[in-house]
Amino acid sequence: MSILWGVLIIAAGLLILIGGILKSDFIIYRLLVARSKILWGENVHRFYQLVGLITIIFGILVTIGII
Repeated sequence: MSILWGVLIIAAGLLILIGGILKSDFIIYRLLVARSKILWGENVHRFYQLVGLITIIFGILVTIGII
Protein backbone atom coordinates (compact mmCIF):
# COMPACT_ATOMS: atom_id res chain seq x y z
CA MET A 1 0.00 0.00 0.00
CA SER A 2 2.88 2.38 0.70
CA ILE A 3 4.05 1.98 -2.90
CA LEU A 4 0.71 3.28 -4.17
CA TRP A 5 0.73 6.28 -1.81
CA GLY A 6 4.36 7.00 -2.64
CA VAL A 7 3.67 7.03 -6.37
CA LEU A 8 0.66 9.31 -5.88
CA ILE A 9 2.75 11.71 -3.77
CA ILE A 10 5.48 11.70 -6.42
CA ALA A 11 2.88 12.47 -9.12
CA ALA A 12 1.51 15.39 -7.11
CA GLY A 13 5.03 16.72 -6.56
CA LEU A 14 5.77 16.42 -10.25
CA LEU A 15 2.66 18.42 -11.14
CA ILE A 16 3.64 21.16 -8.69
CA LEU A 17 7.25 21.19 -9.92
CA ILE A 18 6.27 21.34 -13.60
CA GLY A 19 3.69 24.03 -12.87
CA GLY A 20 6.35 26.11 -11.14
CA ILE A 21 8.87 25.69 -13.94
CA LEU A 22 6.41 26.48 -16.74
CA LYS A 23 4.40 29.07 -14.77
CA SER A 24 1.35 27.10 -15.80
CA ASP A 25 -2.11 28.47 -16.55
CA PHE A 26 -3.79 25.35 -15.14
CA ILE A 27 -6.73 26.50 -13.01
CA ILE A 28 -5.70 24.72 -9.80
CA TYR A 29 -2.13 26.01 -10.06
CA ARG A 30 -3.39 29.55 -10.71
CA LEU A 31 -5.56 29.39 -7.58
CA LEU A 32 -2.61 28.20 -5.50
CA VAL A 33 -0.39 30.94 -6.93
CA ALA A 34 -2.99 33.64 -6.26
CA ARG A 35 -3.16 32.68 -2.59
CA SER A 36 0.59 32.25 -2.18
CA LYS A 37 1.51 35.48 -3.96
CA ILE A 38 0.38 37.42 -0.88
CA LEU A 39 3.23 35.93 1.15
CA TRP A 40 5.85 35.08 -1.48
CA GLY A 41 5.39 37.91 -3.97
CA GLU A 42 7.17 37.39 -7.27
CA ASN A 43 9.09 34.38 -5.91
CA VAL A 44 5.95 32.27 -5.82
CA HIS A 45 6.94 30.09 -8.79
CA ARG A 46 10.36 29.38 -7.28
CA PHE A 47 8.58 28.47 -4.04
CA TYR A 48 6.41 25.93 -5.88
CA GLN A 49 9.45 24.49 -7.63
CA LEU A 50 11.06 23.89 -4.24
CA VAL A 51 7.84 22.49 -2.75
CA GLY A 52 7.45 20.15 -5.72
CA LEU A 53 11.00 18.87 -5.31
CA ILE A 54 10.53 18.30 -1.58
CA THR A 55 7.23 16.50 -2.23
CA ILE A 56 8.91 14.21 -4.79
CA ILE A 57 11.66 13.35 -2.32
CA PHE A 58 9.06 12.61 0.36
CA GLY A 59 7.17 10.38 -2.10
CA ILE A 60 10.32 8.45 -2.89
CA LEU A 61 10.96 7.90 0.83
CA VAL A 62 7.38 6.66 1.29
CA THR A 63 7.70 4.34 -1.70
CA ILE A 64 10.86 2.65 -0.47
CA GLY A 65 9.44 2.37 3.04
CA ILE A 66 11.69 4.71 5.03
CA ILE A 67 8.76 6.85 6.18
